[in-house]
Parts: sequence; C-alpha cells; structure tokens
Amino acid sequence: MKYLIIEISVVALIAVIFFASGFGLFGSISGSATASSEMKIPLSEISEKVKWYEYDSNGVKIRFFAVKANNGSIKTGFDACDVCYKFKKGYRQDGDYLVCNNCGRRFAISGLGTENKNPGGCWPGYLPSSVDEQNLIIKKSDLEGGRWKFI
Repeated sequence: MKYLIIEISVVALIAVIFFASGFGLFGSISGSATASSEMKIPLSEISEKVKWYEYDSNGVKIRFFAVKANNGSIKTGFDACDVCYKFKKGYRQDGDYLVCNNCGRRFAISGLGTENKNPGGCWPGYLPSSVDEQNLIIKKSDLEGGRWKFI
C-alpha cells in the first residue's frame, strides 16, 4: 500500500509538472516535464548574465544557476554554499563576479564550477553539468544531492 501511494504521488507530480510547463510556469527548463533523469537547458539561453533556475524536489525549491564565463565555458552551481545556505540568501551578480548575499564574499565567475576550494568556507555549491551540441545537461540526482541546502 505504501509503495502504491508513492507511485501515485510520483505520477501526479509528473502530471502537474507537465501541465504547468506547458503554460511556461517553470521557465525554460526542458526535461522537467518528462520522466527523464536529466534537465536540459538550451545553450541559446545561457549568457554572461547569470540565470537562476529552480527545481522542485517534493516541495523543496532547489535553486541553481548557469552562466557563461568570459572564456566561453559554462559554469553551474547551487544558489547556496556549505556555510551560508541556512540564511537562504543566495548570490547576486556584480559584473564578472558572484557575490554572496549573506557574507559578501566575491567569486570570479571564471573560477566557478568546481568543488569548494576552501572547505568550510563560502563557495557557490558545486553542481556538476555537461554540454551537448544544443543543451546544458544537469542530472536530477545531482540536484537532489544539494537538496539539504534548501530545506
């Protein structure tokens, strides 16, 4: 009985996401409306201006960003870090830098997209991603791995 309820909940969630995405309520993240294990973001919408996204994980909004560094590489990360996450303030862009809205630390966009270089310190949470010919690809399991920062 417990598994049946879980299966029905998952199907209902997928139906809601599919319905809502058809009306543009979830921005432009494709793949969120399918049972795919990946989210795909068209490369055409990623620029040197940071774009924030949300992924709904059973009612928990996991926030993350994508941005093109000045060398053309795509950088992704959680909109939270291992330290400041509990304040739920995230980051903002200031030119070629992301700035923590809690502690004020600045991070060059060109250096993002790696594991925390100073464990225990502020650093936009690492979110692995890959790129194919047309899309930025983020595994939903990687998004779920950072869920604890948004609870």
